[in-house]
Amino acid sequence: MKVCGIEIQISRRVSWIIHPPTDEHERLGNPKEDRYRIASCTEREDFIIGPDDLILITGANGFIGARLVESLLNLGFRNLRCFARPTKAANAEAFGCNTRPAARIELIRGNLLSGEDCAAAAKGVKVIFHLAAARGEKSFPDAFMNSVVTTRNLLEASLRHKCLKRFVNVSSFTVYTNAQKPGGRLLDESCPVETHPEYRGEAYCYAKVKQDEIVKQYGQSFGIPYVIVRPGYVYGSGKQAIPSRVGIDTFGVFLHLGGSNTIPFTYIDNCAEAIALAGLKKEVDGEVFNVVDDDLPSSRQFLRLYKRNVKNFKSLYVPHAISYAICHLWERYSSWSEGQLSPVFNRGRWHAFWKKTHYSNEKLKKRVGWTPRVRMAEGLNRYFEACRNGKLHA
Repeated sequence: MKVCGIEIQISRRVSWIIHPPTDEHERLGNPKEDRYRIASCTEREDFIIGPDDLILITGANGFIGARLVESLLNLGFRNLRCFARPTKAANAEAFGCNTRPAARIELIRGNLLSGEDCAAAAKGVKVIFHLAAARGEKSFPDAFMNSVVTTRNLLEASLRHKCLKRFVNVSSFTVYTNAQKPGGRLLDESCPVETHPEYRGEAYCYAKVKQDEIVKQYGQSFGIPYVIVRPGYVYGSGKQAIPSRVGIDTFGVFLHLGGSNTIPFTYIDNCAEAIALAGLKKEVDGEVFNVVDDDLPSSRQFLRLYKRNVKNFKSLYVPHAISYAICHLWERYSSWSEGQLSPVFNRGRWHAFWKKTHYSNEKLKKRVGWTPRVRMAEGLNRYFEACRNGKLHA
């Protein structure tokens, strides 16, 4: 069968494999664009692998993963293996299946908790982009299993095959503590991460901190080359929720907590390209890169634009001193009640989410040559349009 002009063959182990089109007309597609993309990759000497080396992307059918596959294809890399859970829907269109010469995309389904599945996925792979992680789990054990144990299994599999040139761990801004930093100061890659993430009361934060730790441990103990990429708040079509850094919808009213705080937005296309470049650039092993766009809006500016362009609703601004006091009291009552009230609001979360902070993408720009192609105004326009056509804020 053919999808997007590219022949698809079915394999027992894989769901589908995309091979080069045989018809000359279909194979050419857009010759100028495709030849430029491949030449731009093969003629550059600053990537650690060539265009035909095998790349593994876990979580490839997720919000960021599908765009990362497209970014890698745009850079001229044409041998991709996409890993997805058996229960997750995936199809050719979800992976940016456009007409590209000599493109080969292999989709395999499995469970990263299985050592055998990880070994099969990592066989022959030169670069692993690890995006699969626990996100919806509220249980700390579940989050640990689906972020840390799965990461360890992949690292062990790469040690077995001995051909990996880089492990790219996609982390998050949530790992930064921000507690000891004065308000209004810059948060960049040099800032400390949570030393006791369990106190934040967020399973996702705990799992991402521990995931970063195990990647660094394997790099130091076994010499696995790695890069850690930490996106800010990734937004775009398909993600309509208002960021919790802006506020929370509770008790029948939206509580605006961000105020004049800068929101660390990164548009989905910009983020995917940043991850691709950070993962492939030479001489950045062991580095951490934060991903945020330029011209970041404040929480107040974003909320005003959202109301104007999507849906108007009532909101109540809570000053920083009051929100901090509420988090402190909530935290103390949770401790006094011995966990009967979950510590979802606490001072650690306040520092990470609602403390006045500025952000930088200078390291990413200087070290890997990235620049956000979609400007903030255009990205927000696309986001608001998607919100208008999809699920709106209640």
